[in-house]
Amino acid sequence: MRMFDMFCGGGGSSRGAVLAGVTPVAALDMWKLATDTYQMNFSDATIYQMKAGSLSPARIVREVGKIDLLLASPECTSHSVAKGNRPRCEKSRATAFEVIRFAKVLRPRWLVVENVMQMRLWHRFDEWHRKIRAIGYNTSVGVLDAQYYCTPQSRRRLFVVGDLEDMPSLPTPGQRTQKTVNSILGRGEPNDGPWSFSPVISPNRAKATIQRAQRAVEELGDGVPFIMVYYGSDGAGGFQALDRPLRTVTTLDRFAFVRPNGSGYEMRMLQPPELAAAMGFPGHHVWARSTRRERIKLIGNAVCPPVMRAVVKALIDRARG
Repeated sequence: MRMFDMFCGGGGSSRGAVLAGVTPVAALDMWKLATDTYQMNFSDATIYQMKAGSLSPARIVREVGKIDLLLASPECTSHSVAKGNRPRCEKSRATAFEVIRFAKVLRPRWLVVENVMQMRLWHRFDEWHRKIRAIGYNTSVGVLDAQYYCTPQSRRRLFVVGDLEDMPSLPTPGQRTQKTVNSILGRGEPNDGPWSFSPVISPNRAKATIQRAQRAVEELGDGVPFIMVYYGSDGAGGFQALDRPLRTVTTLDRFAFVRPNGSGYEMRMLQPPELAAAMGFPGHHVWARSTRRERIKLIGNAVCPPVMRAVVKALIDRARG
């Protein structure tokens, strides 16, 4: 089965599809760091580094050939709570219609579109969905939470699946994963020494951070390590225990690991390899050289491979009967 990954990012969707038995033959993204990373992991695929609107579907047909599965994660940032600049936001959201433009020409049997849940509230979502159905696709729409698909993270995302020949179905959630924050800590730690910690209470530490840590100690108990949301706001108290999946990984560097050290508490930020593990990426998935901020953005924008594996496997299994 041959796959084209639109808005491929660092290859999370493709990694999951490969685990389901699919071969990536082409990918598209305008961000060079994303396409470099994708090329490093799927070297046989043809990579197009450009805006979707600048690529002709006919070129894919000519240079790549038949496509059986189209994966797409259109730009999602503008589906969140509006922060002004409506024309730009609307243009960003409209990248979802590129999926239809390509599907019309490529005619893959299956298509899978992943996005944030807020996409469902977009005022053009129903129009977009109708147009997918109008070109022949039977569709199913639902929200999947990564923690029920063998991923050590609570992450809810919208999935729209289409099938030209049958009514598709989304995978049934399994039991909540046994993988927790504990399973990702230390992942990818360098051989020349562990990542460094610093005292939680220090002159340069923000007062709000210290107060958040104190609340965690009061609730979880003295001497218990935990994860703290170091940057940004969090409506769930700003901390969590290590014996559950990590909260949603975003494009921001915001999670800190806090542990007792005998004289108080010390902390360090979760590192990119740990965040990648929380997304469900296998250890052999490699990342192009970048700044820490860019790496975390690439990881936080990704699709969890185990979730995409389950989605694609459900489509294949149904086709095989």
